[in-house]
Amino acid sequence: MSFFSPKLGIDLGTTNILVFVPGKGVVINEPSVVAVGKTPGKQNKILAIGLEAKKMIGRTPEDIVAYRPMKDGVIADYRVTEAMLRYFMKKALGRNPFKPTVLVSVPAGVSSTEKRAVIEAALKAGAKNAYVVKEPILAAIGAGIPIHEPMGRMIADIGGGTIDVAVISLGGIVASTSVKCAGDRLDRAIIDHVKKQHNLAIGDKTAEEAKIRVGAAVPMNEELSLPVKGRDLVSGLPRTIDLTTNDLVTAMSRELREMTQAIRKVLQDTPPELAADIIDNGIILTGGSSQLRQMPELVYRRTGVVAKLANDPYYCVARGTGIALKHLDTYQKSILTKQ
Repeated sequence: MSFFSPKLGIDLGTTNILVFVPGKGVVINEPSVVAVGKTPGKQNKILAIGLEAKKMIGRTPEDIVAYRPMKDGVIADYRVTEAMLRYFMKKALGRNPFKPTVLVSVPAGVSSTEKRAVIEAALKAGAKNAYVVKEPILAAIGAGIPIHEPMGRMIADIGGGTIDVAVISLGGIVASTSVKCAGDRLDRAIIDHVKKQHNLAIGDKTAEEAKIRVGAAVPMNEELSLPVKGRDLVSGLPRTIDLTTNDLVTAMSRELREMTQAIRKVLQDTPPELAADIIDNGIILTGGSSQLRQMPELVYRRTGVVAKLANDPYYCVARGTGIALKHLDTYQKSILTKQ
């Protein structure tokens, strides 16, 4: 019956989960958030997953906790991750009675224990076979980079929990690093900055919205501005302030430096022949957080190498899972383990 086995590619991110079905594209794009009950009797009962649960973040009564079971791109809460995977797999397959073959993305710096945890969570959630592939490879495939050529290509996949940077040649990773500093850390930096500079407490969602709407990686002459609402730390009452682009650039500068350090480190570890290729080909940026205004410009300023944003950077890894599933034999070398 394996002939009928449906295939699913899962971009298992810290902030969002994307499910790709070959032939259909991305069918699910939801936050990787789970709401869990805390009252006796409802102890650890899963109440909502995905979009429903994200709406609850920061707005729950004491007996409900909404949180992310993935931390920095790896499984922090095994049981809840498994339930989340089962929910999304079921949702993606609809009425198909057959067990799917699943290919899941993992960060570049993943340990073998973390790898096994992902495979086991997928199998327990109902997969027939589970494969894991490192994110930079999937991002490169999804960005349309011919990874099997004897040519050095550099990819920086900047997500919510991690930035994964890798140099790929002949279908494998030559040098890589995975740093736990990405979109979420930028949000936190904005929250801290607003607290320090303006005596205002704002929530994660507000910080993220400010980052997306007016944030940038380098100071801009034409600044954007956004009214932001929060709670005044002195009076305890609600108050609104205006945040400008350069305000946010200052707020995020330390985190952005850490992210570009990761790219520099990988460049320093790259063999000279491949480094020459990278100067010619540039650095490809993928992942949701690479869409921050002027990100390629920042990378260029810090490394001296031209950086380009991939087409549809947010969907690169998910697209890559779909392509790798279609040609499992071709990408055999990049697939880490098979159960």
